[in-house]
Order: sequence, then C-alpha cells, then structure tokens
Amino acid sequence: MQKEQQQLAALIKGKKVAFIGAGVSHKALIKEFVELGAHVTLCDQKKSVDDFGDYAATIRELGIDLSLGENYLEGFKGQDIIMRTPGFVGYFEKPLQDAMAAGTMVTSEVELFFDFCPCEIVGVTGSDGKTTTTTLISKFYEAAGRKVHLGGNIGAALLPMLPEVAPEDVAVVELSSFQLISMHKSPKIAVVTNVTPNHLDHHKDMQEYIDAKRNILIHQVPPCREVLGYENEITRGMQADCKGKQVWFTRLHETDNGAFLRDDGMLCMAEDGVVTPFLAQKDVKLRGLHNIENLLAAAAAVWGEVPVEAIQKVGSTFTGVEHRIEPVRVLDGVTYYNDSIGTSPTRTIAGLRSFNQKLILIAGGYDKHIPYEPLAPEVIRHVKTLILMGATGPRIEKVVREHPDFAASGLVIEHADNMQHAVELARAAAHPGDEIILSPASASFDLYPNFEVRGREFKKIVNELK
Repeated sequence: MQKEQQQLAALIKGKKVAFIGAGVSHKALIKEFVELGAHVTLCDQKKSVDDFGDYAATIRELGIDLSLGENYLEGFKGQDIIMRTPGFVGYFEKPLQDAMAAGTMVTSEVELFFDFCPCEIVGVTGSDGKTTTTTLISKFYEAAGRKVHLGGNIGAALLPMLPEVAPEDVAVVELSSFQLISMHKSPKIAVVTNVTPNHLDHHKDMQEYIDAKRNILIHQVPPCREVLGYENEITRGMQADCKGKQVWFTRLHETDNGAFLRDDGMLCMAEDGVVTPFLAQKDVKLRGLHNIENLLAAAAAVWGEVPVEAIQKVGSTFTGVEHRIEPVRVLDGVTYYNDSIGTSPTRTIAGLRSFNQKLILIAGGYDKHIPYEPLAPEVIRHVKTLILMGATGPRIEKVVREHPDFAASGLVIEHADNMQHAVELARAAAHPGDEIILSPASASFDLYPNFEVRGREFKKIVNELK
C-alpha cells in the first residue's frame, strides 16, 4: 500500500462513516471504506433495502447499516465522517451544518482525493464548456506521454484511483459548483470557463453559486496557474482571487496575456511577450465557436506543460464528446443531432449558433429556476420549428411569444408529451436538407436521472425510426 493510501486508511479505519446516497461513485467508495475498516451507514431516501435493486445484495454482504426513508438524515447522528453528495442535502443546509458543529467531519470523494493525491491536479469549472475543456486537457497530456487520471464531475470517481496514482502523473478534474462549495484545497492549474445563472434550484442565490466556483481559485498555493474566460464579466472579476500566473482565453479580442483567436483565423497564445500561433481555426474538427473557446481555454491551461505539437495534434483530430452537438443519423435527407448537454439557455444558444441554417429544435425539461429571456431572440433567429416538452416548455414559449420579433418570424411552436412524441413531431415538420437538434435549455430531472440518459433515449428513438 503506497503512502497516500496508507494515510487514507489511517483516517478511515475504525471510524463511523455515513454516506449520503448510493450513486455510482459512492458504491465504489463504500466497498473500499468497509475494506479499510470503516463502520458504514448508508443514508438514503429510499424506503427499504430492496429499493436499491441489484445493489441490495452488496449492502447485505458488506454489513452496511441503513438510515432510510423520510427521516434518513437521522443517520448523521454520532458519525465521525459524513460523505456528502450534491444529489441530496445542500452543504449549507441545517443537517450538515449541525453535524459539523457537533464535531463530525463533512467531506466528499473529490475533497479526499485532493487531500491525498500525490500528483499535480488540473481543475476545470464553469457553467458551460467544462467537460469538453477537461477532456481536451486530458488528451493534450496523453499526447505528450503523461499518464492521466480523469474524473470528478465528468463521471469517474477519483478516490478509488488513488492506489494507481504516481507523483509524475497528472489528474485532470472537472468540478461542479456542488463539489466546489465545500472545497478547502484548489488545484495547481485552475480553469474557469464562464459563470452564468445555473442550478438556482439548489443554490440559495446567484452569489452562493459564484462563491462556490471561486473555491477553485482561492485555496491555491503558488506556484500556480489560473485560466479565466475574458468575455464573461464574472470570470473576469475573479482575477482578484488569483495568486499565481493568471492568463485569459478569448475568441473576440486579442490579448497579450493568454490564448486568443486572431483576425486571420489562427489560434494563438501570448505569454511573456511572445505570441505563438499554434492552430488554424479551419483545421479544428470541433463544431461551433463555443468549442473554439474551449480549445483556447484548454491550450492556455497546459501551455508550457506539454509540447505545442501535442496541442496541434489533438486540436486537429478531436471531434467532440457524447451529447454535445453529436451527429446521430441522416434519415430521408434530414440530419439529427443530440445536444442533450444543453441544460441551460447559454448552452443551447451556443449549440444553435453552431449551424448556418434554421433548425428544428426540441427543448424543455426540468425547471432550475433560471431566466429564459436570453434564449428568445436566439430561437427566433436560428429556429423555424420549436417543439417543447417538460416543465419549462410553457416558460420558453412565453418568452419567445413575448419577444417583439416573434410575430414576423414565422416560427412554429408545438408541444410534445414525451421524447417519442417530440421526435415524431420534429420528423413530421422536417424536409430533406433540414437539421433537427435536441438541445433542451433545461435539466433532465423531470423525466430522466441525468442528461446522458436523456440523450441516449433520444438517439435510440431516432435510430429506430423506419
């Protein structure tokens, strides 16, 4: 057992540890914690062990205590450690704050990884572009021959990887506001893509959301590096939080300190008085101007850490991540795209702007209590048929119809009962040469556990069309 794993084991052995929820990362950790000598209690809103399905057998096998149902938070009492997760109780809500006041350590899988990780960590956060930027950074390092541990909000739990992490490796971590809100360590290299209204159904207000994002910066220890989006007012203001070598990324302005898109179509990096063109925009395989920004952010993060040739190789070959303007199928001359990552208006706007013709858009879903007014002019400009579903469907329709340009736009609005119905309506509205895109501008939780499941159902329905 390596030193870091021994330190983790010393923290856990003999301790009473409560896990909030049994998501993918917690399932892996619960087994590990039991094996390291912890006495584990699983706190979950499910009413009985059988409600965990296939995982019920593991619960019984590992001898896990359960605190279930309406009063599942009672399981916090008497615990040494609580492993939190964003899907249940908020960090600043009374149950967790009371536990901390009573001396319980409240932490998370990502926080413990940061505490014990022996290698350099690169962290990425923002309202939009996190996953593509994180993935690009990991691929840059891989192209340079480094062993990369990729995880966090991008899907894989990092703490179970700890035994395989060597000091010469690099961990590339996508971080959500929910993960960052209680962080007491920051990565050596930190990227903030942008900050726009999001997750206001979970955060008490916009300031709490912004402050959570700031945690990626404020605990940094020099030498360190910060990459901030210049075009976003909030991220621009985060310059005051930076303690190391801060650089910008921008698609709309030239800068003498960061990555930018030059007027001649070259992606460039300016640092220490030297401007280096490194890739032509025409050679970038990613679709959409927002992905040029993601590429600039990723290049600025690794500049000086990997050879320019590695950035060029990845930038000219990487075609994207699933659910992000993902081509699904061409049927009867109509192209279908899955952009289920469009969980907010800003994401959907970026997707719509990636096309050169008016689209058939499927939108709507779970309501995160964020404003939809910015979406209206973009829908009128880029969409010819709008098919709405879910709780936000009426909200989106209201702002679109109230826009002064709606009456003259010719935009057709229809409503669907579910995804199958939405695809059928979209197909009926389409003619050869048209493009249909699922980009909901909303979360998925009204009908699906996450945007990935939503996107895969859309793809399944589209691929089954006769």
